[in-house]
Amino acid sequence: MYQKFLKRPMDFMLSLIALIILSPIMLIIAILVRIKLGSPVIFKQQRPGLNEKIFTLYKFRTMTDEKGDNGELLPDSVRLTKFGKLLRSTSLDELPELWNILKGDMSIVGPRPLLVQYLPLYNEHQKRRHEIKPGLTGLAQVNGRNAISWEEKFDLDVEYIDNIRFITDLKIIFHTIKKVFHREGINSENAATMEIFIGEKEQSRI
Repeated sequence: MYQKFLKRPMDFMLSLIALIILSPIMLIIAILVRIKLGSPVIFKQQRPGLNEKIFTLYKFRTMTDEKGDNGELLPDSVRLTKFGKLLRSTSLDELPELWNILKGDMSIVGPRPLLVQYLPLYNEHQKRRHEIKPGLTGLAQVNGRNAISWEEKFDLDVEYIDNIRFITDLKIIFHTIKKVFHREGINSENAATMEIFIGEKEQSRI
């Protein structure tokens, strides 16, 4: 009942209130991004949402466009500036996603929207993460975020889908706020953010 009738209205109201309250902070961040990183201020990228429908995700820019001699972008670890790291560690770069929630592309709580190129790499179990709208935060984000493996992350996504409850969403929101203040799980062990998902051969599941 909660998922069918209450989750979307709650998402709409909370995202609208948050956008109104946080608009001064978002304006300041936008100005700082323009000064320190240039334009565009907003990073836009296509991501798969509910039922793998593609939508445009909005975030504050955190990287430069520095390229090597071959004309290709330098690694994330090079392009991610100190200011960009601050935005990511505090999750301030994700504030524009409130607009995605308001529009109905996303939910406050759900599996994080990943890259479009990952779609062919998922096994049947992992594909289930698209049975609901992606979220600003989720069960995986409060249980390790980028510091856990892809397999663990996908398992947590599916676990959430199988157990969507109002009280669960409240707990995840509360723990997300706590994690943001402690800046936990921002990076993986092998990359500046999260290593690329390369897929795996589908294994039988009991």
